[in-house]
Amino acid sequence: MTSIVRRLIISAFASFWITAVATPVLAEEITVSVAANFTEPAKEIAAAFEKASGDKVTLSFGSSGQFYTQIASGAPFEVFLSADADRPTKAEQAGLAVAGTRFTYAVGRLVLWSATPGLVDDHGAVLKGSRFSKLSIADPAAAPYGLAAIQTLKTLKIYDQLQPKIVQGSSIAQAFTFVKTGNAELGFVALSQVINEPGGSRWLVPEADHEPIIQQAVLLKPGADSAGSRAFLTFLKGGQARAIIRRFGYATS
Repeated sequence: MTSIVRRLIISAFASFWITAVATPVLAEEITVSVAANFTEPAKEIAAAFEKASGDKVTLSFGSSGQFYTQIASGAPFEVFLSADADRPTKAEQAGLAVAGTRFTYAVGRLVLWSATPGLVDDHGAVLKGSRFSKLSIADPAAAPYGLAAIQTLKTLKIYDQLQPKIVQGSSIAQAFTFVKTGNAELGFVALSQVINEPGGSRWLVPEADHEPIIQQAVLLKPGADSAGSRAFLTFLKGGQARAIIRRFGYATS
């Protein structure tokens, strides 16, 4: 091999190496289905993760039950942030999720809330009076916060009495909108939805009045080979994300 040929080969390898090192790793796009109660913290967490990783997070919001139905029908979500533990567990058992990736990312709190100052008292006694005609809750079949609302009314032994006044939103987001717009005088919503809401009146429902709202996350099969999706779930467990979660009124394990 002549010195000229050797120099050409070395030069070619050097050019290839420089190009490989200089070429940035392509960012991933991560698709995440998010329970509606977790909308605002999820937006903040996704923004922080994007800044740290360079990956893109696409969030979809809705009820946990509706998302599970979509996931079971083949929706290409990579990560599922549910408002309960039951549906991530079912997804894992049905082979829709990656075994061993499920964990609790938040524990939610239920609030009776009204946009009207002074309507809701500190003990929820308004529920036993006649100062309202409509009580908004999320669909208990699809949304864990709606189920917790029904459990609370039954604990207080007023469910049968109030059933004619109940209006259901398809998700906790719609239940909140009903109250926010005045279509219902009060409603059961997530603490995270009203923690930064000025005015109005509220009662933080005692945790003993309903089953714990354990919110779990899981990696879905479409994200099994996605390093970005796994990194997002790791980030969700980290200190920065947990601080955001707690700021919105959730407990973290």
